[in-house]
Amino acid sequence: MNAVSFHGLTPKSAAPPDAAPIKVLLIDDSLTVRTVFSRMLGREPDMVVVAGAGTAELGLKELERSHIDVVLLDLEMPGMGGLKALPLILARAPSAKVLVISSLTANGAEHTVSALRMGAADTMLKPRPGGFDETYRDTLLGKIRALRGGKAQSSAPQFPSGQAAGKRKRPEVVAIGASTGGIHALNQLLGNLPASFDLPILITQHLPASFIPVFAKQMESACGRLAVMADDGIEIARGTLVIAPGHGHMVVRKTGGRCVAGLSYHPVKSGCMPSVDPMFESLASAYDGNVAGVLLSGMGRDGTDGAQAIHAAGGTLFAQDAESCAVWGMPRAVTEAGIATAVCPPGELAREIVSSIGATV
Repeated sequence: MNAVSFHGLTPKSAAPPDAAPIKVLLIDDSLTVRTVFSRMLGREPDMVVVAGAGTAELGLKELERSHIDVVLLDLEMPGMGGLKALPLILARAPSAKVLVISSLTANGAEHTVSALRMGAADTMLKPRPGGFDETYRDTLLGKIRALRGGKAQSSAPQFPSGQAAGKRKRPEVVAIGASTGGIHALNQLLGNLPASFDLPILITQHLPASFIPVFAKQMESACGRLAVMADDGIEIARGTLVIAPGHGHMVVRKTGGRCVAGLSYHPVKSGCMPSVDPMFESLASAYDGNVAGVLLSGMGRDGTDGAQAIHAAGGTLFAQDAESCAVWGMPRAVTEAGIATAVCPPGELAREIVSSIGATV
């Protein structure tokens, strides 16, 4: 298999002159897809396609001889296939981030969410013919750049500041926001909660809408509790997971002494749908601050404003640390603002959350 690189095309963005290019490996059995992606990435001065592989087996061989920053991985291929190869890819290139290019089929959703649970960092849907347009290209490039810069080191102290360490209200509900790399982190966090921990858990995860039902089922198995999709009038009950659907923001209100979910569709600052901010903000009000808010791996700043609302109401905030994140974006703001009570890997966050209600793991 020959390495493939492209030069001489007009770049659309400039990389810092001293920055090494992002080295990308394409693993997809479609020559057309590999060619289109190579042309897209080849126009960028800060990226180089090191190689294109038509099977997972060839991709694994390339990882033996080349340093790779980002792997674009198709899951449905002849031979070993991407899903079976994923653990081998992560073991062979532990510093590389895997971006799954998923099909639109039901099996594609199932396999993609499984891959994200196993440690793939992010996903993009493979468009139908004619769908490789400038919008798709810009999204793809943005994800690749975010993944290259994923494991930023924190310049802020990752321990409670004075304002975070002050007396906080005892949580009656846990709300988790996550994006890129978040499903792997969620699996670790939920898997480390004891069976006796029965506070309701609300989750907003950035995913294509068609993947959310599969995601809900997999989160249900991760923690052994019933998962329900948020909708108008769904009660926030102990021992359940409530998952934001892909087409609306999950919000919570108090009515008749009960807290119930609802859906909202208003634009938000982050541009995300669903967004973490409406969930956090509405919970801070409905529960009078008796909320544990958690921000896991993800690019951007979704959840920052909602976290401030939880903190102002007396609630507790937890953030995933930089070293364990695929992309340290969403947890970064609350860490650097000094309002996170604990900043640590997902498994340790589970213990901190349990401790916040006066229990032990």
